[in-house]
Amino acid sequence: MGALSRPEEVLALVKLRVAAGQIKRQIPPEEHWAFGYSMLQKVSRSFALVIQQLGPELRNAVCIFYLVLRALDTVEDDTSISTEVKVPILQEFYRHIYNRDWHFSCGTNHYKVLMDNFHHVSTAFLELGQGYQKAIEEITRRMGAGMAKFILRRNIIMSFHDLRMEVETVDDYDEYCHYVAGLVGYGLSRLFYAAGTEDLAPDSLSNSMGLFLQKTNIIRDYLEDINEIPKSRMFWPREIWSKYADKLEDFKYEENSEKAVQCLNDMVTNALIHAEECLQYMSALKDHAISRFCAIPQIMAIGTCALCYNNVHVFGGVVKMRRGLTARIIDEANSMSDVYTAFYEFSSLIESKIDDNDPNAALTRRRVDSIKQTCKSSGLVKRRGYHLDKSPYKPMLIMIVLVLVAILFGVLYTK
Repeated sequence: MGALSRPEEVLALVKLRVAAGQIKRQIPPEEHWAFGYSMLQKVSRSFALVIQQLGPELRNAVCIFYLVLRALDTVEDDTSISTEVKVPILQEFYRHIYNRDWHFSCGTNHYKVLMDNFHHVSTAFLELGQGYQKAIEEITRRMGAGMAKFILRRNIIMSFHDLRMEVETVDDYDEYCHYVAGLVGYGLSRLFYAAGTEDLAPDSLSNSMGLFLQKTNIIRDYLEDINEIPKSRMFWPREIWSKYADKLEDFKYEENSEKAVQCLNDMVTNALIHAEECLQYMSALKDHAISRFCAIPQIMAIGTCALCYNNVHVFGGVVKMRRGLTARIIDEANSMSDVYTAFYEFSSLIESKIDDNDPNAALTRRRVDSIKQTCKSSGLVKRRGYHLDKSPYKPMLIMIVLVLVAILFGVLYTK
């Protein structure tokens, strides 16, 4: 029954549905801004909802920052583009955002639309304040240079291996995640500072905010990346996966499921090292809207880690948090108490799934214990109950809640 079997999620889903409708009605009339916000909804509906927490000026800056980086990422992700073409575009992308006439056709689906109509993004970018423009330019330049550096390095590696894209060491993995996500953390911190609402966060903490999200996505997207056409994208570092298999793609075969899960748990354990610095970053935020904007993706990340840990289904498809739980997280992430509570509970879920025979069991347990202790030390942990699977509620209670929610939905919708 999905979310319907969990009454606490039904109301959150209704609120989310109403909020999504309100967002569509709030799209600005100017063509370039209308394109930007409508495109944001298409490439990331969850981010489009979260960004609405911000005030208008900062919201516009973050919207354009996100679209610029999605465009940059689209160029990097398109495996059909030759290195000779791709690298110069990545290196010069920070200049292209100032050119209203520039566009480059690549990517697929919504991303192709974004790239074909990039002039709208540039037009909106040029209307932002100077502080926002400089922050976006700096991060775009550094990210493009980092992506180009990694592609050129991988070309050298491919001459020794085969025509696939690989990450060799854990240090390489951290460096790659820094370029594609840690720098996003840098950029957001600079935008918050430019808005005059926050102190400039230390780069180390901003970096961890990005790395935790990126590593979680890389773990979750194993099968999608390994099956990429025409070339596999291998972001799991060889230093980790080579302890469990001869080839990274071996994990998608059922006969290798035991070793695959052990490698998966190793990857999740690696990601958890960033969780406490994420909590430190968020605890220093002063603006409520920015706090919610930052908290929701981080709670989703720790929840996804809990869902993926010790879960062989990661190798058979994309494992995602159900919509009802996602809606509940968006609805309930209103304070640091909510953040600490979510991190504590999802860490406890990981702990409950640790197999003592797992090669990394002791290290995983230490990392989880450390996260839980940080949360408890805050004195803000509440009891909430985030269930990743079974519902404790009976059908009659569910029906009562559904009737009440239907009435509420009717009232909200008419407003």
